[in-house]
Order: sequence, then structure tokens, then C-alpha cells
Amino acid sequence: MADKRKVLRQIARPFVADGPSGVSIRDRLKGLTAEDEKVLRAVGEHMGRLASRDLARRCRDGLDHSTDTWAERKRELTAESSSRWAGSVTSHTHDQWGLSRRAQQAHLQSLDAGIRTLRQRLSLPVGEKGSRGKPGGYRSRHEWFQKTRRLAILEERYEQVSAEREAGRVSVVRGGRRLLKQRHHLTAARKTPERWRQEWDATRWFLTADGESGKRHGNETIRVTPDGEISIRLPVPLADRANAKHGRYVLSARVSFPHRGAEWHDRVTANRAVAYRIHLSTASDRWYLDASWNRKGLPVVPLDALRADGVIGVDTNADHLAAWRLDEHGNPAGEPRRFDYDLTGTTSHRDAQIRHALTRLLHWARATGVRAIAIEDLDFTDSRTREKHGRKKRFRQLISGIPTGRLRARLLSMCAEVGIGVIAVDPAYTSMWGAEHWQKPLTGKSRKTSRHAAASVAIGRRSLGHRIRRRTAPPPAHQSDAQGHRTAQARPGTRRSEGNRPRVPGPRTRSAGAGRGRNAVDQNAQNRSGRSAEHGFWQQDSLPLSL
Repeated sequence: MADKRKVLRQIARPFVADGPSGVSIRDRLKGLTAEDEKVLRAVGEHMGRLASRDLARRCRDGLDHSTDTWAERKRELTAESSSRWAGSVTSHTHDQWGLSRRAQQAHLQSLDAGIRTLRQRLSLPVGEKGSRGKPGGYRSRHEWFQKTRRLAILEERYEQVSAEREAGRVSVVRGGRRLLKQRHHLTAARKTPERWRQEWDATRWFLTADGESGKRHGNETIRVTPDGEISIRLPVPLADRANAKHGRYVLSARVSFPHRGAEWHDRVTANRAVAYRIHLSTASDRWYLDASWNRKGLPVVPLDALRADGVIGVDTNADHLAAWRLDEHGNPAGEPRRFDYDLTGTTSHRDAQIRHALTRLLHWARATGVRAIAIEDLDFTDSRTREKHGRKKRFRQLISGIPTGRLRARLLSMCAEVGIGVIAVDPAYTSMWGAEHWQKPLTGKSRKTSRHAAASVAIGRRSLGHRIRRRTAPPPAHQSDAQGHRTAQARPGTRRSEGNRPRVPGPRTRSAGAGRGRNAVDQNAQNRSGRSAEHGFWQQDSLPLSL
């Protein structure tokens, strides 16, 4: 009979995730005068027009882009702004084009996965069930026909996107495609035309300046002194609005950066590069200043060192984090923890919910004394399409709601600040095997273990290098040591019960002293039944062969 067991894929080894490569902090610009706001709006609108024009030029160049065309664009912008403003615009334009190029490639991969899935399901008879993790045929002839139309649409779209990529054409919207589409659905977005226009204009302004090491306070375009004074180098057409020397405008507001303020102060004092961005929040009518800089690579702690004090396994879900602490041997210790969050509402609300949940997680991790947090290396890019899961709309919405990218980025940046490492593990079969091997044993009269908590144990054990399967006892008929230990966790080199007993120092009751000589562990030298040191009348000495 053929073996019909499911073929498991190769499990990747756990690894230590790299920390963040940059830092970004924010502070509100309080005390701005009416003239300050007029100047900021004028500079933002002027530089925004130049940025839009430069982006259109970069998209027209496509694959013909070179250092010469880049220098030509920068010279054109310098005449209407300054050399440093032009450098910031062209660098951000190039980054935006590259991001759109990568998104285009990801779109092609998604279309290709959908086409292959549709072709595979259409080739099967109607009503055939799937096997070995692959979907089966469609339920009815009507659904089969509709999917043929869907396949034709995807194939046409794939050819169109492929032609655009080969020609070097990308689709970019300054201000965001989502905000652009809201213009035709203002009622659903709960916005008035005036409010939408304000938000659209504010997102298209350009008030960003790259930093320069060795220059005064790390930035010549938007300069912030150590005591918080902000000055802007005005573009050439707006130089008549300057209120300081060398065409600069000094704002009335001052910043202090309560978060990471000491680190920022050390950088600007040492004239190290700091990039700044000024932007307006139309919802609250407040101006903000963002400061960012690159940080050197933090030393990577070896994986064995992070495992020494145990880990905390974390299972990521759509509405909470399930966590459990494991010791270095892979045994669950203490009680499981659950950190809830609500991902409905605005983007800022969702980000705050994730940040608060991770803050509680890190506080618990520091209290337990572990040095690492184990988390799955999740990527649901190919699992959110309707071609793979068909009518399981709620399941696709559940997968889409899990904050994989945002949570991973937040966790890495926050763990780097408190000195806790992050171990990424392969997510294959963690929920299934965790529920199979750990959910029932960890459930008692006073504790009901959820499937997600059991999955966190599986994640933690995989990060420690142990098997997810818990230690199994031998059958009752073989629970003695007659045939040796039969546990799943026993490793080569583990001392068995038949080995020599360790010598315990100190006096011992009803026996000789602790140091009994060099034959203390030699069973042949002791009075033991069946040993060669034993001579009785029932033993016969060996006879010589010559007799």
C-alpha cells in the first residue's frame, strides 16, 4: 500500500534578526506666528511643484536614466531653489521611482501566482477534492466558467504590466493613490471637498532636507541648533522673505525632542548628518518637525548567547499577541500572557495600538530576565488572493488583518533600545503542531490553554533548537531502565542511569566516608552480586586446558 502521508517542506533554521538601520524622532512646532506659517506654506508649495516636475522627468527617462541625466535635472532645479534643495529633491525622486519599480515586480509575482493557481484548478474535474495542501477543482460548472473569465483578465493584466516593466514605465502618484481615489468618494471618506483639497495640497508639499556630516549642526538647508532654534534656507524666488543673514528664515518655534533628545543633541553638537522634514497635519492643524539619521550596525549577539536564559515565544494574530516564557531546556515556565490590540480606525490609532502592545511585551520580557524574543518570520503576500483560498473571504480578511510588516519593524526598533534580541523562526506547522503536542498537556482545572498560546510554545522551542514534539514516555511495560531511556529529548552523550554515580563530598550516613578510594565507582572492586570480586563456594575456578 502506498504511503499517503503528507509531504512536509524543509524547515529553515532560526536566525537572529538584524536591528533597525535608522532612527526617526518627532516634535511639535509650537508658537508659530502667522508669518511663519505663510513662509512654510510658500516654501512647501514651491518645492512641491519642483518635486512633481522632477518626478515626471524621471519617469519619462525610465531605463535611460544615467548620472548625466541626473546632473542635468539637478542643474535645472538649482536655478529655481539651491544646490542642496535640488539634491534633496532628486534623491527623493530617485528613491520613489525605485520603490514603484519594486512594487511593480511584486505585482507581477502576485499575478503569476494567481494565474498558476487558476490553471491548476481549472485542469481538475469539477468537484474533485484537493490533496497535499493543494486546492481541488471548482464546485460547479458555473464557478468553473467564471474562473475562466478571471484567468483571461489576469493574463491580460500580466501582459500589460510586463510590457510596462520592460519599457521602464511606472505608475507614481505624489500624495498617494488612496487619497487621490477619495476625491471621487468623499461621502464614504467623510470629507468635504475643501478638507480633501487641504489634505491633498499638504501631502504634496516638499519640506525635506538631507543632512551633511561636517556642516554646521549637520544640515545647511533646515538647520536646528542644540538649543532648538530652527532656520530654513529659502529658495531663490522666496529670498525676499528672509529675516536673517544669507537668505535664511528663523522660525519662532523651538523644539526639544523629548524622545531621544540626548542622542540628537550629541549629533548636532558634533556636526553629524541629520535629515529634517517639516509637515502639516490637516486633521489637527498642527505643524511637526521630524529628525532622522542613520545608525551604525549594532553588534550581533550570537544565537547561543541569546538562548542561554531562555526565550519568550510570541504568536502573532489579528487582534492580539500570545506569549509564553520558556527556559533554556524548552519547558514552559509560568503562565501565558496575552497582549490585545485593536487595528480598526485611523493609521495613527493602529500604530499606537501596536506600539502599546509591544511595550507591555518588552516590560514583561525585562522582568523575566530573558535576552531574546522568538517570533515567526511571516509573509502573507501569496496567501491573501482569492485564487488560492477561493470563497474563504473571512479567512483572507483574517490573514490581511495580521500586522506582519508593521509589527516586525516596530519590534526590531524597540528591542534594539532595551537590549533584547529577536530570533526569527520558520512559521511552518507551528500552530498545528503546537495544538497537537502542547495544548492538552498545558490545560488544567485552573487554566485553559488556547491554540495560540500553544503555538507560542512551539515557536519558542523551535527558536531554542528543540523539537516541537514534547517528551514522550515509554510504554508502561518498558518504563524501567531495562532497555534504556526512550525519551524524545534524550541527546547523544546524555548520562544514563547505568553510568558511574558522581562522588558527593561530605559525610554519608550508614556508610563509609565520602572519599572511599580510587575504586569508589568500580563495581568490580565492590561486594556486588554477579561481579568478579565475589568468590563463593558455588563458584568453580577455571581448569587448565592440559588436564
